[in-house]
Amino acid sequence: MSRPLKVGLQVLVSGAVIAFLLWQIDLAGTWEALRQSDYRYVVASFVVFIGPTWLMAWRWWVLLRVRGVDEPYGRLVRMYFVSYAAGQMLPTAVGGDAVRIIEHARRRPDVRATAAGAVVMERILGSAGTLVLVAIGLAVAAGRYEDVGVLVLVEVVFVVAMVVLGLLLFSRRLGDELRKRLFPLGRRVGLERPLTSLHATMHEYRYAPRVLLEVLGVTVVAQALRVVAIWLCGEAVGIDVSPWVYVVLGPLLFFVQMVPFTLNGLGVREAFFVVFLGRFGVDADAALAVGVLFYAVSIAASLPGGFILLWRSLRPAAPAQTTPR
Repeated sequence: MSRPLKVGLQVLVSGAVIAFLLWQIDLAGTWEALRQSDYRYVVASFVVFIGPTWLMAWRWWVLLRVRGVDEPYGRLVRMYFVSYAAGQMLPTAVGGDAVRIIEHARRRPDVRATAAGAVVMERILGSAGTLVLVAIGLAVAAGRYEDVGVLVLVEVVFVVAMVVLGLLLFSRRLGDELRKRLFPLGRRVGLERPLTSLHATMHEYRYAPRVLLEVLGVTVVAQALRVVAIWLCGEAVGIDVSPWVYVVLGPLLFFVQMVPFTLNGLGVREAFFVVFLGRFGVDADAALAVGVLFYAVSIAASLPGGFILLWRSLRPAAPAQTTPR
């Protein structure tokens, strides 16, 4: 599928979802909920939301270091902010990952495959951390709320997918089969060599299980903080639901945002809030207000990356670095 067609379809889906929301809600009611919000909670949500950026940059730093690539931690933090700012204009969080890979490759072209492998591994462990949070939320919901069977099924499907992906990455026998059967298909579009290189560098992480567990633990903490940020947005609007509802909502929202349905989840994110919170008796106008506030917090957290991009545009480009021989 060509890029213009893909972007056109994403815009179409976003427009359709937004039209559905406008049909379901009363904009005046949503505006009133936003106007009466307690912005002390919104500020607290912003602080809690932006804090995990340093934790996520640490994940990248550790995964690079275990593969023999030493980078200043502060530089990776800046790259993370830049990728997050760029990701606000790209399809899903995966777009931000691509920006990080490109940013790092410009400075260190000699370790391009290793840096890309670290980013992909970080994304995989991020998805695994989300599954852990979903499992915790469903364990709590099973004893308190009804109709969670569909969510359990979704969790099982994702767990099976992660197990299969883990076997493909870390099993030597399955890895050999993957290279023999799948990678040659990339030859038709000139991707066999980069795919083989990427798989090889990721396969090496099988020798660092302790690092992977540490990164997974940090991921769970970072995403739990993001769930707290969503809860604070709900408190700002005055929604009266248990915090455990957000423990289920947050991880599922993170998964929804990763799927490239729309441009940066526009429309789908807000619809998810309306549909999910509606199951717990929350008015659609108030639920949409929570989604809008959380989106505003996300945009505010991307501003540091925007300022970094602006500052770079006013300075000459730094030369690419190479590893001393």
